[in-house]
Amino acid sequence: MKTKPMLSAQDVRTIAQAAEAQALAQGWAVTVAIVDDGGHLLWLQRLDGAAPASARIAPAKACTAALGRRESKSYEDVINQGRTAFLSAPLEGMLEGGLPILVEGHCVGAVGVSGVKSSEDAQVARAGIAALGL
Repeated sequence: MKTKPMLSAQDVRTIAQAAEAQALAQGWAVTVAIVDDGGHLLWLQRLDGAAPASARIAPAKACTAALGRRESKSYEDVINQGRTAFLSAPLEGMLEGGLPILVEGHCVGAVGVSGVKSSEDAQVARAGIAALGL
């Protein structure tokens, strides 16, 4: 039997608080989604002023990062480099802003952010993950 680390409820709150603080410090109205390693939603927070669509896009980015065990941007890059057939992959959030949470070589979940420029979404997600001190 193998064992692996898992996100706790406190870990999720820590990530969410740090991501929110980063977004608010920048004046960004975003939605933050946190999922487990299977892409199941653990947290969704739409900050005041965030576009309604961001509440669908952020979880999709997080799910893509968790299931793929890589940043969602990597899929966007592959498509932008001409491999358009990849659009048929069963993933919805193939845009920058979804980052996996890696612990001891295991993906334990992911954070997805939507609402501002994709690179800024990723900045918010990184701030959330960094709060875990991994």
